[in-house]
Amino acid sequence: MGGVDGLVHISQLAHHRVEDPSDVVAEGDTVNVKVLSVDVDSERISLSIKDTLPGPWESFSGSVKVGDVLEGVVRRLVHFGAFIELAPGVEGLVHISQIANRHIGTPSEVLTEGETVQVKVLDVNIEEKRISLSIRALLEDETNDEEDYKQYEAQQNEESSGFSLGDMIGNKLDQYKK
Repeated sequence: MGGVDGLVHISQLAHHRVEDPSDVVAEGDTVNVKVLSVDVDSERISLSIKDTLPGPWESFSGSVKVGDVLEGVVRRLVHFGAFIELAPGVEGLVHISQIANRHIGTPSEVLTEGETVQVKVLDVNIEEKRISLSIRALLEDETNDEEDYKQYEAQQNEESSGFSLGDMIGNKLDQYKK
């Protein structure tokens, strides 16, 4: 920057987690940066590339609504639930009470990190960058679908077990044939 060097910390390279800076930038690249701080005494300038880029939440916000079923990857298991990555840089929380349709002590009883899961969106708060998710709601939906089908089958069996007009009249119409 005009002959002055600044530092972009690895956490400021992108909105997603960066393991190696060379995955995002290369020596000699021209990049847009935002000045985060200037320390004149130590002659240091802190910069950010990610603050100049649209965030993942902004691009994700218009594409998801309550009730949507999404696929995501389990990124972190904590005692109160599991964080599911829905898009790069966008994670939602499945509270422990929403992981299974039975009581579980820890999320690791049912889920493993890196596992791909289907989740239902319960709530979206883009301003606070929070999405509440449920796996249990999908399990309950499947159970309800199975119960609906069983009721339908039972109803069809009941209807077909009744008497037909032919059963009641039988051969009595044969006498009128010529």
